[in-house]
Amino acid sequence: MSAAPPSSHPIRVLSVIPPMTQLNTPYPSTAYLTGFLRSRGVDAVQEDLALKLVLRLLSPAGLDDIRARAEALPKKRRTPLVQGFLDHFARYRYTVDPTIAFLQGRDPTIAHRIASRTFLPEGPRFDAVDAYVDPDDPEGGDPLAWAFGALGLADRARHLATLYLNELADILRDAVDARFEFVRYAETLAMSQPTFEPLAAALAAAPTLVDAYLKDLTLEALCRHSPQVVLVSTPFPGSVYGAFRIAQAIKAAHPEIVTVLGGGFVNTELRELAEPRVFDHFDYVTLDDGERPLLALLEHLQGRRGRSRLVRTFVRDADTGQVRYINLAEPDVPFAEVGTPTWDGLPLDGYLSVLDMLNPMHRLWSDGRWNKLTVAHGCYWKKCSFCDVSLDYIGRYD
Repeated sequence: MSAAPPSSHPIRVLSVIPPMTQLNTPYPSTAYLTGFLRSRGVDAVQEDLALKLVLRLLSPAGLDDIRARAEALPKKRRTPLVQGFLDHFARYRYTVDPTIAFLQGRDPTIAHRIASRTFLPEGPRFDAVDAYVDPDDPEGGDPLAWAFGALGLADRARHLATLYLNELADILRDAVDARFEFVRYAETLAMSQPTFEPLAAALAAAPTLVDAYLKDLTLEALCRHSPQVVLVSTPFPGSVYGAFRIAQAIKAAHPEIVTVLGGGFVNTELRELAEPRVFDHFDYVTLDDGERPLLALLEHLQGRRGRSRLVRTFVRDADTGQVRYINLAEPDVPFAEVGTPTWDGLPLDGYLSVLDMLNPMHRLWSDGRWNKLTVAHGCYWKKCSFCDVSLDYIGRYD
């Protein structure tokens, strides 16, 4: 893509978080980039499509669509879990909205009903709870008393509600999309793959219900913000497939929109990128800290910088079709000048505080919303043998 004629017209930049990431808190990359770009006068907005996808799937309308897909399966292909979902569909549909509201903190009063174990439909995920029953107690006792005691009602309900969500994810995986998982969605397509073939084949396949929902959410975000540039931050292997589906939807509907891929997965796994087909979906791929590459890219798109002066950016050569890496030697933005992240545009009241495991330390990862702030760039020590200190975000201490 060649540079446009010089223009001072502002470019609107949309940063998106692709599925899947944590359910309890926004991944902070878009908040940092949006805050930084705004500090430089860029019209920047952000969306968490990962959370929106989960909330759309786990809704009465979403369950209706899942049931339709499950009923379309031949009976021989229905797992016992899927058949149980169909048999008890009315209970699943009735309980999904209140359970989501409870995990979002909007309705704590329903904790009593959830903790009673008569409100939520229970499938195989709940078998582990009953494994704690004391065999020496003639009445069975309370299988969760050891973890929550007599007063831990809210936590007990949160754990049971999380088992319910995980069971719905299992149903989705059995009936709709075998790759579906919270956080690790289709991660085998990206994790340690020697070629692009598995991901290319998945992108060329007929879209699943999950793909269709993600496409709708992407187009709604484009309609809402009308961006000229979309940044897709891809932190983990489990967010790569979603990132490419988002870019695919953008290019099919609005090929003029510039798409940019970056994030932690790119910084670690795509440093030697040579696959031209990546650029069927993304116009640019940037490495390491995004601030300086994005400033250079926006100047290029406004016609104020030549393509040869991009920073840490992969492109596809228009003449040869091969991948080129362009890296003008230009200093990074000092950490003190990166600015403050902004959560504007992210639905902070929509995240789900889940309790997957009873280990209290695990709650630091999944329960409650975190304001993640960086106190320094890189590591002052950088001598640990298990750490890749050659990576910029580790090796360059600022």
